[in-house]
Amino acid sequence: MAVWKRAALPAAFGERHAATLPGLLGIEMVEVGADFARATMPVDERHIQPAGILHGGASVVLAETLGSYCGVLALEEGWTVVGLEVNANHLAPVFKGDRVEAVCRPLQLGRSVQVWQIEIRRGDGRLTCVSRLTTVVRETRGA
Repeated sequence: MAVWKRAALPAAFGERHAATLPGLLGIEMVEVGADFARATMPVDERHIQPAGILHGGASVVLAETLGSYCGVLALEEGWTVVGLEVNANHLAPVFKGDRVEAVCRPLQLGRSVQVWQIEIRRGDGRLTCVSRLTTVVRETRGA
């Protein structure tokens, strides 16, 4: 059963985020299914910490970006979401040169609060990060 109330256009995601942090980090929306969305991010010099592995903060940016995007898609026009809390458990390293893929699914789609789970996997399929994003639903300003 589809959870989306707005059309999901991966190309529009790229255009909207081109000059923002997700665009600067190379986050790309690749698929929106009936109850999930999938995005990817390269792991290059923009994303690593001094030990040469993916910085945990980059994983959190990917998770919050994807969860927030899904939050908006799950709402009627005139409504948006803002992040209330995000957490992340980093389970395995990702090395420079790899690419990560994130899949986001809803855990709760309430009238005032949404909860999203995001799993991030590295190129070999190993789970590297599990994140949960809680958002607050707000009426869009000026609507």
